[in-house]
Amino acid sequence: MQQHGTMTFLETILEEILRIFKAEGIEANSEADIIRKLDIRPTTYQELFSGKADMVKQVARFDMEQQRREHDRFLATAQSPIEEIMLLLQDGINNIKQTSPLYIMDLQRHYPEVWQLALDHLNSYSYHQISGIINNGILQNLFRRDINIQLVTKIILEQLPMMLNPAIFPPDKYNLGEVFRSIYLYYVRGICTDSGGKMAEEFFSKHNI
Repeated sequence: MQQHGTMTFLETILEEILRIFKAEGIEANSEADIIRKLDIRPTTYQELFSGKADMVKQVARFDMEQQRREHDRFLATAQSPIEEIMLLLQDGINNIKQTSPLYIMDLQRHYPEVWQLALDHLNSYSYHQISGIINNGILQNLFRRDINIQLVTKIILEQLPMMLNPAIFPPDKYNLGEVFRSIYLYYVRGICTDSGGKMAEEFFSKHNI
């Protein structure tokens, strides 16, 4: 019972740190800054985390788990595979808009192990999720039958690290939401059949993407 209470407390703490990271990046705050902003005792912080790297790893894992839950929630409302993939992409756009580029850059530069966790998450969880949606869409004649599911899924996933690479798309020159839209939404339209394309167009205009 106490374990559950501690978990809930930990999740609250992780959620708050994630909010700080997404707003300001990781390295902008020392552990002392985080402790002050969380308004907790240093001993409480030390009970939860063995150091900053451990804290960053726990926050990233929490973020992935939250995203899974959020995906389950909104995918349950989707009417078709087109809508499923569009909702996932829209969620991706919103996440990127709400996240400081510094968070991603700090992960890549200072926490390569945690960044690798994020990439592994993409290559397992996200790969199966997207390939499953595309497969269902082909069966329903919404995506073209001649596409190679493995290849299309890999192309969709491989665009993400490229999009987040500041050497390719410097955040001060490019709006990441716009980059995301240019890479993904037009690509999805290209793999649709005529009827799937119409549904995609309707989704665009309805959701104002």
